[in-house]
Amino acid sequence: MVNHMNSTASQRQPFRPPAKTSRRVFLRLGSLAVAGAALSGCAPTLSLSPFSSEAATPEKVQLVYQDWSTEWFPPMVQQLLAEFHETHPHIHVFYTPDPENLQEKMLADLQAGAAPDVFEGCCDFFPIWAQQGYALDLRPFVEADLDQATISDWNPAQYRSFFTRDGRQYGLPKYHGALALYYNKDIFDEFGVEYPNATWTHDDYLVAMRQLTHDRDSDGQTDLWGSMVDITWDRLQIHVNGWGGHFVDPANPARCRMDEPEALAALEWLRARMHDDRVMATFLDVKNVPTRQAFITEKLAMVEDGSWALKDILANANFRLGVAPFPAGPARRVTLATTDGFGIYAGTRHPEAAWELVKFLISKEYGRAMARANFLQPARASLIEEWIGFIQAEFPQQTRDVDLAAFADGHLKGYSVTAEIFANQIEAQQIADAAWHQIFTLGQTPIDELAQVCRQIQAAQPETK
Repeated sequence: MVNHMNSTASQRQPFRPPAKTSRRVFLRLGSLAVAGAALSGCAPTLSLSPFSSEAATPEKVQLVYQDWSTEWFPPMVQQLLAEFHETHPHIHVFYTPDPENLQEKMLADLQAGAAPDVFEGCCDFFPIWAQQGYALDLRPFVEADLDQATISDWNPAQYRSFFTRDGRQYGLPKYHGALALYYNKDIFDEFGVEYPNATWTHDDYLVAMRQLTHDRDSDGQTDLWGSMVDITWDRLQIHVNGWGGHFVDPANPARCRMDEPEALAALEWLRARMHDDRVMATFLDVKNVPTRQAFITEKLAMVEDGSWALKDILANANFRLGVAPFPAGPARRVTLATTDGFGIYAGTRHPEAAWELVKFLISKEYGRAMARANFLQPARASLIEEWIGFIQAEFPQQTRDVDLAAFADGHLKGYSVTAEIFANQIEAQQIADAAWHQIFTLGQTPIDELAQVCRQIQAAQPETK
């Protein structure tokens, strides 16, 4: 979802376990009746799957499924799990919401042997769990049960992202978040700037940013910026890919390429837009509000954001909206495909039953339900037209003349990329985040510092055989 800050992941509501039964105890107990009763009695807002004496019968396999806690998600899950229980009477699934600080708490649960049987993951933290051996290898199940038509319906780049370098498959697609360029048509019209389109390059992008950056109240301070980008791993990486560079060597996950000319040129382009031209806002410029909120409140004429933001923007923006494919870089056109997926805990006692649940979660029915409930772009290409129809039906005026298909352009035309992952991603992420804060957010460090950052990242990687 997708790091998607402002992604779906960033908007998950905190999960506060009831006083008498901790979340970890609940997960350790799996789906025992006492845990279900305590949770449902002490914290009804969690919307856990209904527990009954029938569900506790010895013949039934009990599974715990952990997923998003955002407001719209639990009711949808409850309805769909009821359908799953009807067709799988020998399995009973208990849904539990993701905890606050998912990355840290989930890793602690995995290390403690207290993880849910089936879970969702994303971005840089899902492969970290797989690297540490906590995700079951799904290849035997996929080879036995999924046909080529199903696999071909998914974006190849997204599907490939769920494999470790040694060939283990740790996940399957949940939904397909994709990055595009949102723009405010009213602001473009106000300053006489042509709208973005599918032919735009980063040169066109820069020209427009300069034309759209203004001090609107004449107080000597900029209050409208041309655009903004989240300073996160995958959002920066796609610019590097557009310049023909990489963070990680595609042939060697222990080799850092962040210090190579193409990567440095792309990252310097971004730094210069923020701190030299000042046409691209930093988080300090917009007082640390999320990029999406800065766009909705008209501090930005454009914003680089994903399809996961559509419903929030359509519901809250008081201007005419436009969407265009992500601008091409000097070397190639790329866009981000998120790596939101489902996995099975390697320590589950019921791998076959967990696989039955995963098959249900990756079904067209489940993807269609997420597309309808919160406009999540389906992982399957065959559902894209339906997804667009759901959005247009709910927001007919706001989506008039909006190119919603721009989000699927990378999937359908084959230019999507996913987050590049080091063999030791957790340390690489920490090192890079600290440097990016100094370079991009604060503007206090030159881009050349990334040569030292790259050496530190590479030193943290395991030796390759």
